[in-house]
Amino acid sequence: MLDILKVIILGIVEGITEWLPVSSTGHLILVGDLLKPSMSDAFMEMFNVVIQLGAIMAVVVIYFHKLNPFSPKKTEKQKLLTWQMWIKVLIASVPAGIVGVLFDDILDKLFYKSVPIAVMLIVYGVLFIVVENRNKHTRPSVTKISELSIQMLLIIGVFQMLALIPGTSRSGATIVGALLIGVSREVAAEFTFFLAIPAMFGASFLKLIKFGFHFTGAEFGLLILGCVVSFSLSVIAIKFLMGYIKKHDFKVFGYYRIVLGGLILVTSLITKVIA
Repeated sequence: MLDILKVIILGIVEGITEWLPVSSTGHLILVGDLLKPSMSDAFMEMFNVVIQLGAIMAVVVIYFHKLNPFSPKKTEKQKLLTWQMWIKVLIASVPAGIVGVLFDDILDKLFYKSVPIAVMLIVYGVLFIVVENRNKHTRPSVTKISELSIQMLLIIGVFQMLALIPGTSRSGATIVGALLIGVSREVAAEFTFFLAIPAMFGASFLKLIKFGFHFTGAEFGLLILGCVVSFSLSVIAIKFLMGYIKKHDFKVFGYYRIVLGGLILVTSLITKVIA
């Protein structure tokens, strides 16, 4: 019963933080360390990634019409634009896909720790503030996904690749990358949502293959529960973020990241001193 409650909490954390640019993986690792569920480390490492499938289904549901190139409600031109959008998503997914497949184990060993997470939270928090201040009096040059060039897509893709380091935030990194090259906040956020579809399905499939699908009945039930909870909270988080950025910038998330990263570093230092 206690593990069920802990999984629900982790699902809530994933659903909220996956789409806000604050690092869902970083939060899951940190909250997991506090809750200490009784599941194995191997299961929890897989759980922290696969639970994102619930979050990604929220994107599919909310944007189903926009994502669906076969919709009978679309004109032929709209269907063509939808296919072009998917091609853009796939192009931008290449850098992270290559690095994720080749270096997943190395990244896990090096960076799935509290100090690297804290450092990346702070670094990208500062970047958000700097970029937003730089863009304060500048009009975005890209206001539609269809206006993204191949060069822009690859730049955004490289930033998504950097997000393989926990604490960076996949949405945070891609949004920062998009803002740097003149993409509007709305387009940056929306394209980030779409980029998450192949990224999360690919990462989840990779983790499931490595785990070996050797679930107990209880583990499988907990995984499904986490996905359902993360889906429900993701629907709320996505709608909140898209409404928020119509009137505000991303600096508040930058400040949050800096404060959280600082607290983690201080806590880690105190723990080492006490130990």
